[in-house]
Amino acid sequence: MDSVFTVDGNRLIREYDGEKVWLEPWGADSLRVRSTQLTTMTEEDWALLPQAGDDATITVEEGKATIENGKIKAVISAEAAGKTTFYNQNGDILLEEYVRNRKNLKEFTSALKIDAREFKANLGGDFQLTQRFESDPKEKIFGMGQYQQPFLDLKNCTLELAHRNSQASVPFALSSLGYGFLWNNPAIGQVTFGKNVTEWVAKSTKQLDFWITAGDSPSEIEEAYARATGTVPMMPEYGLGFWQCKLRYQTQEELLEVAREYKRRELPIDVIVVDYFHWPTQGDWKFDTDYWPDPEGMVRELKEMGIELMVSVWPTVDKNSENYQEMLQKGYLTRTEKGIRITHDFLGNTVYFDTTHPGARQFVWEKAKENYYDKGIKLFWLDEAEPEYNVYDFENYRYHIGSNAQVGNIYPLMFSKGFYDGMKQEGQENIVNLVRCAWAGSQRYGALVWSGDIDSSFASLRNQFNTGLNMGLAGIPWWTTDIGGFQGAYTDDPDFRECMIRWFQYGAFCPVFRLHGDREPHSEPLGTSGGGLCPSGAANEVWSYGEEAYQIFKKYMLMRERLRPYIKGLMAEAHEKGTPVMRPLFYDFAQDKETWNVEDAYMFGPQLLVAPVLHEGQRSRSVYLPKGATWTNAFTKEVWEGGQYIDCPASLDTIPLFLRDGAALPIEE
Repeated sequence: MDSVFTVDGNRLIREYDGEKVWLEPWGADSLRVRSTQLTTMTEEDWALLPQAGDDATITVEEGKATIENGKIKAVISAEAAGKTTFYNQNGDILLEEYVRNRKNLKEFTSALKIDAREFKANLGGDFQLTQRFESDPKEKIFGMGQYQQPFLDLKNCTLELAHRNSQASVPFALSSLGYGFLWNNPAIGQVTFGKNVTEWVAKSTKQLDFWITAGDSPSEIEEAYARATGTVPMMPEYGLGFWQCKLRYQTQEELLEVAREYKRRELPIDVIVVDYFHWPTQGDWKFDTDYWPDPEGMVRELKEMGIELMVSVWPTVDKNSENYQEMLQKGYLTRTEKGIRITHDFLGNTVYFDTTHPGARQFVWEKAKENYYDKGIKLFWLDEAEPEYNVYDFENYRYHIGSNAQVGNIYPLMFSKGFYDGMKQEGQENIVNLVRCAWAGSQRYGALVWSGDIDSSFASLRNQFNTGLNMGLAGIPWWTTDIGGFQGAYTDDPDFRECMIRWFQYGAFCPVFRLHGDREPHSEPLGTSGGGLCPSGAANEVWSYGEEAYQIFKKYMLMRERLRPYIKGLMAEAHEKGTPVMRPLFYDFAQDKETWNVEDAYMFGPQLLVAPVLHEGQRSRSVYLPKGATWTNAFTKEVWEGGQYIDCPASLDTIPLFLRDGAALPIEE
């Protein structure tokens, strides 16, 4: 009987009963695994970048084959189920496929008939894929992008592998057992990190594709993932300071007057934003000159004040847009499988442009270049990037490269890529664009992700705390929120003002420090067409919340300015190694087991521990200080040995901050 195994260069191949499995090195200490029951394996790399050919050691023996690459080894069985187990360099099991089938008689007998890799044919073609692994109940799982829930540790959670407004599926998981795992498949699906089984599902796909790496520390794992999928560019200088935004400045003069007021008050500000519906029609991608008569002059005045202008770009194309018919003719628009071709109906019947189509990306960029970039605007807000369908019937939409059910999660990555490629072609370096969604690899296209249209409440703030840390661990180090949340708050509400103050303090220690929100009450629209159609939220500047809040905001704005050199160094590490700017305590103190349990404090770079106040009315809180360092309260100057919980005062104007080993950071003047 011929062996089920063959070796092709550095690739170990197993073929049995119509299934092909490929295992091969993909970067140091890492393996890529692919499987299909089709006649050929597709060569799309999705989130992964090509890697230099690491020399793997491949051994074929009776009943099994082994592939070893540095610190990781995989053993795959010749038995019918073809079970695969992954080990680290010490021989410890990292991950083991879940098989409950009599076909694997050498291990144990089970009547359940459950295979690890299940390809269930969809009527009409391709497969619903399920990949199962054994579960260690003591394992902790982090990363995976942003989900609006309060858990940092994702063990025993079920996550939808799909994007929605305020949800970004970035399917890289970092395990406390010492491995990182990328589900390299943009299909709509689901993952369950269960107590009894880990189960990944793609609802429609041609093949299995995942990447796994082994490392001795979280940072080693994270850096391997960054090498495999890319790192962010270097953050430009204007990304380090304060960003002012609201829903929405209605006119050019209103925006300029806000910028002037910041300067009159001698407040630091780096970026100000023109939000949505500054255009005549969605899909025109240009200013409505009735309300924005002199964009060049606006940009010029802002630059003289040292302020960059960011402009909102939506991917929606109104059927009345001057570009709709041409884009329809050229196949640049998302299609529907059934029903009327409308995918979003906010202030018009619109269709999303198809970011997976190279021609569509180029077309939209050329419009943005002509109407924004050539007028001096070098910073874009790529909104609605999930995209935000009115109805999330994922199976009802189709793109240039395939059905949404099969490739839909790649949409925001391609949106970022289109603008990144265009700006790169113009010779711009250090590209950053604010985007409402991301997938694995988006970081290499300058994606600064924010957490979407979230609620204005302490409960929502707690959700963002976990979201920001998990996004960083999923390989997206540039992340921010709408300070104060997006919706549902009145600026004169005392309870909201407390939430706003606490959120602002936290925002000062996020990678990007950005104020935005849709405050109540709304003002009326200025007109009945074009840029006048949309109302505006109430004022959302730092002086809009009363004198007490203003003085606290000013304190943290000036603190952020003093920390610019430190933050610039953190951004350099993110660019060079993929290091998260903000990360859980275990990232820097992995040997301290208690740090893996802490879900209410984080490291802002290696020298500063941040313990935000996340509950209404709280004026003190417990803080865990990790072993292996001494910790100085940045305000009281008290010094504590690590390895203990302390009670820390937290008056309304104070966020607890601790300096590691006497670090000389200019927290106070």
